[in-house]
Amino acid sequence: MPAPRTTLRRGLAAAALPLLAVALTACGYGSDAEEDDTKNLSAGGEKLSADSVKIGYFPNLTHATALVGIQEGLIAKELGGTSVKPSTFNAGPSEIEALNAGSIDIGFIGPSPSINGYTKSKGQSLRIIGGSASGGVKLVVNPDKIKTLDDLKGKKIATPQLGNTQDVAFLNWISEKGWKVDAQSGKGDVSVVRSDNKVTPDAYKSGSLDGAWVPEPTASKLVAEGGEVLLDESTLWPDDQFVITNIIVSQKFLDAHPDVVEAVLRGTVNTNKWINANPEKAKASANTALEKLSGKALPAEILDPAWESIKITDDPLAATLDAQAQHAVKAGLLDEPDLKGIYDLKPLNKILKAAGEPEVADAGLGVK
Repeated sequence: MPAPRTTLRRGLAAAALPLLAVALTACGYGSDAEEDDTKNLSAGGEKLSADSVKIGYFPNLTHATALVGIQEGLIAKELGGTSVKPSTFNAGPSEIEALNAGSIDIGFIGPSPSINGYTKSKGQSLRIIGGSASGGVKLVVNPDKIKTLDDLKGKKIATPQLGNTQDVAFLNWISEKGWKVDAQSGKGDVSVVRSDNKVTPDAYKSGSLDGAWVPEPTASKLVAEGGEVLLDESTLWPDDQFVITNIIVSQKFLDAHPDVVEAVLRGTVNTNKWINANPEKAKASANTALEKLSGKALPAEILDPAWESIKITDDPLAATLDAQAQHAVKAGLLDEPDLKGIYDLKPLNKILKAAGEPEVADAGLGVK
């Protein structure tokens, strides 16, 4: 299959696209994996071709498929005697490193670290094998200073980090308004302030920020501090959907253990079906998992609006990943990529077809 030709512009290879995943955590930003001791044993039965499968994900609502699927044992149920060994990460780069090192086999992760991991390995390290979540990103502003979108000019608006998914989306939105901002410095018609999601609510509360283009639950935390949602990013996309979380797999693991990969995907499909059929129970399950992982559950005033804005889906929404890559190119943060081969949706579509569900598309970026 074709190898990607893309290269990150100097200075961004280590700082931009790897950071794209950071906003998708919407919680702490560490580099170490933590083992999750929730329901990580399968329900018993015949073991598949691997003794275990190591699954990585973030302790965040946009990773609800993993949170709920592991919490409720829905993924383990499909694996028979093959056990699930979960690990949580607080940043995309460390999860990609773990995938490359074999510390995890399958991961839930954002679009931009998926792109970065694929291109840096010249298409050899990973494949996107399914979708997980869409949406959950909002522009929240100080209503005393900003009444309309045009009022953003001259204001200080936070994004999680230089070159991360929300940063690229905001830069693209600014460009489409006809305003100018230097992508590297953030200076221009709008002051783009790169602010860690952990500190953005306090910075907003202190008055040093006028708003932020951020993922959930940071957006709802800002609303709890008196902010107002001025724009939901989903309204900028066709059918109000864009990928926020993918399912990726190590190419080596996929080649060696296709039966295990299919079993995990059956588990995620069943999990997503259960989440969408039981949203309140699923929300509670996800919050219970978060409490176990972080020691603190989200309060209802943050949990409820955050959960409402995230759509759980099997569809990886491949066309939107390609568009996000093009937005990064437009912003000057990425050379033109060749993403052909980044998707392998054959196992997922086999499962969906067997379940009588519509198959999903790879936007021309699938393996041959």
